Amino acid sequence: MLQRAGRTGEASLMNNLNKPPYPSPKRSWYMVALLTLAYFISYIDRTVIGLLVGPIQADLGVTDSQMGLLLGLAFGIFYATMGLPLGWLADRTRRVSIVSCAIALWSAATALCGLASNYLHLFLLRMSVGVGEAALSPCTMSMVADSFPKEKRGKAIAVYSMALSLGTATAYYAIGALLAALRGVEVLDWPLVGAIRPWQAVFIIVGVPGLLLALAMLTVREPVRRDLKQGTSSAPWLMFRYLFSNWKTYLTFVLPFCLMTTVAYTHFWMPEMFVRTWGMEAPEFAKTKAIVTLVCAPATVFSAGALSDYLVRRGQDNAPLAIAVAGTFLFVPTGFLIGLMPGTTSAFIVLGMSLVGIATTTATGLTALLMITPPQFRGQISAVYYMAISITGLTLGPSTVGWLSDWFNGGTGIAGFDAFLESVLPGATGAKGLALAFAAVPLIYGSIVLALAPVTLRCFRRELARIREN
Repeated sequence: MLQRAGRTGEASLMNNLNKPPYPSPKRSWYMVALLTLAYFISYIDRTVIGLLVGPIQADLGVTDSQMGLLLGLAFGIFYATMGLPLGWLADRTRRVSIVSCAIALWSAATALCGLASNYLHLFLLRMSVGVGEAALSPCTMSMVADSFPKEKRGKAIAVYSMALSLGTATAYYAIGALLAALRGVEVLDWPLVGAIRPWQAVFIIVGVPGLLLALAMLTVREPVRRDLKQGTSSAPWLMFRYLFSNWKTYLTFVLPFCLMTTVAYTHFWMPEMFVRTWGMEAPEFAKTKAIVTLVCAPATVFSAGALSDYLVRRGQDNAPLAIAVAGTFLFVPTGFLIGLMPGTTSAFIVLGMSLVGIATTTATGLTALLMITPPQFRGQISAVYYMAISITGLTLGPSTVGWLSDWFNGGTGIAGFDAFLESVLPGATGAKGLALAFAAVPLIYGSIVLALAPVTLRCFRRELARIREN
């Protein structure tokens, strides 16, 4: 027995000695910095359309329901479904090249939205933005896992995740200032482009800088793939077989994050909701939203990631998911209350609390996912994760708000129900129908996920125990 134990120990030592060292912190953090900047730009390109709802509807003549599809489904169709084949590529080919090409694609598509002359053109270009952005996070998670040991990944992923809130804040502040500067301008005449509307100019200004970042990304050195057992395969059917054999763990795992994206993507409607509910103009809303986001979200994301690393180093491997679930219990009730507040000041205070909850959930989800995912499937399972939360968030979030808003506006026609809606929010069957629709999303979907939270945590702990045993 002692001889066998000695041979096992020697084999373990030799395996550790044969593993390539992690890249230097300088190289790893340079990679994280560029990937974070890419995520930052991607989120600006993704959310800019939310500030342009009014002008686009005025020029293209689309309804709230159609706009809901443009905000969510047009982008989400390929953002969700292309992630899987791109994740498979991330597990097999040079990830830096994939990211560079992806940045160039979504940036060019965003700029070309400024040349769209009808709803169909804009819809197709938003689909192209989704294709490009689908590649970023699966590649990022794979590269981060190969660049940082387990106990240091939380902070790196948290820094990357901070780009969501920083990108949102920058988009709202900068684009709000740009819209304010263009207020009263009917048409711009640009060289090579010709006559365009101010909202079209915004798309072009936002899209072009990403093309430069696509070139800068090529300066990143590809990380060496780590922890792969000899003879292991990353074939998609093997990945799906692994997922199906652990379906309870992964299904319950993804629920809090599907809820988070569903609630977060309803924020595309927020500028228009403030206009209709309280008469707050889009540029003024944008600047205030930017300040609230900067105050509440980035520090929360970083703190949650640092706390996750601290607890994991002390043996609490379930901490990343527990932290994420805790965030849902904050953003669901506060998300419900935003549109029901009596004025803009109280609405922004409650919004700040909701953003803290969303940021907490965002920060540690991927850290938890990597802990239960085999190395050969990291890119693909990260892609499946993003596919699940994106399809859910982008289809249910903006679209549910748009459909409910159209249904509430002018009355539902259901006896007694309209009177109930008016008692909840005076004006709900008129101008404030959008606010009530906005409030309904976290209430409807959140109640289900919160009820299942104990099951989510129990399945995750069970999977961690199984991995430790093996």
